[in-house]
Amino acid sequence: MMEKIKIFLVEDHDLVRDGLKALLTSIPDIAIIGEAANGKSLFEKLKIVQPDVIVLDISLPDISGIEITRKVRMEYPLIRVLILSMYTHEDFVTGAIRAGAKGYLPKNTSRDELVRAIYAIFRGEEFFGDTISKILLKSFIRNTVEKEKPEEKPAYNLSSRELEILKLYCEGFINKEIGLKLNISVRTVETHKNHIMKKLGIKSPVELVKFAIRSKIITL
Repeated sequence: MMEKIKIFLVEDHDLVRDGLKALLTSIPDIAIIGEAANGKSLFEKLKIVQPDVIVLDISLPDISGIEITRKVRMEYPLIRVLILSMYTHEDFVTGAIRAGAKGYLPKNTSRDELVRAIYAIFRGEEFFGDTISKILLKSFIRNTVEKEKPEEKPAYNLSSRELEILKLYCEGFINKEIGLKLNISVRTVETHKNHIMKKLGIKSPVELVKFAIRSKIITL
């Protein structure tokens, strides 16, 4: 006969905690060795008892389940954390995993899935169930696509100085005013303007302004 898996429940709603306790104590291989309604109570009791798995709500009155998970990982590395929460938004799930949670289940999970998760986590595995696995897969795919997406570059190839001059010119400043603002000579301003028009293939000031508007370099 295997040694019983020692479970500690952390849930601030008494009815939910009592329901979990009743459910899990009916499993011969599981023993509830402690319970708490908040993070402070949990860490006080962890000085006395050493569970194998903490079944933890993510939303608690004093400290979030994510912060508790992070602290447990640092102070009690042999204890594994299973998050059981009504919150299944990607940010909560990925935050909990980064903090060190070995499993994450929604509160509407079945009894059998909860028990399977506890057994798996006790064996050193991870367990997320179908719902959470789909969330993690979507998150992974999106992050991968974003990382691989080529950096968007403007269609034009102007230097930062040329963009400054183009913006000021199209906003109505004359060459002398642009030179004073940028601390450069009028001749340098004119040289830059010629380079800008050559790079863009534009021959008239009106077309230059139209280009700046289309490219959102200036707004009307």
